[in-house]
Amino acid sequence: MGLQQQVEADIKSAMKEKKKDELTALRAIKSAILLALTEKGSSHEISEEQEMKLLTKMAKQRRDSAEIYQKEGRADLEEKEQFELKIIERYLPEQMSESEIRETVGAIIEKTGAESMKDMGKVMGMATKEMAGKADGKVISGIVRELLS
Repeated sequence: MGLQQQVEADIKSAMKEKKKDELTALRAIKSAILLALTEKGSSHEISEEQEMKLLTKMAKQRRDSAEIYQKEGRADLEEKEQFELKIIERYLPEQMSESEIRETVGAIIEKTGAESMKDMGKVMGMATKEMAGKADGKVISGIVRELLS
């Protein structure tokens, strides 16, 4: 079952169970999928890779918003963003641990022969492609910087 069908099925069950907050988050995911499908130049199909990018972007937006709300002392809005983030994360693959990311980045550095910060772009390109949807870009970047310096 594709992401769109899964989300639609979950929307139906959330409607039946009268879960308004969950329904809002699910509708946001569905809306993002529909926007991606109708974008200019799209083939009216969305690949699994595009779905992961879309969900990762949505999750990042929720994390950033929650962080801002926390700094501003808006616990109510922060809680809403955290809840939506949990719903979005249901559809993302399990996140890699920091040690798994280190291992993967180490292998990429070895494979590319990277030696200094000059090679960071090359390493980041491969790392983000390999760990798309499984690890946060900020964490990957921090580990790459640490291992290359």
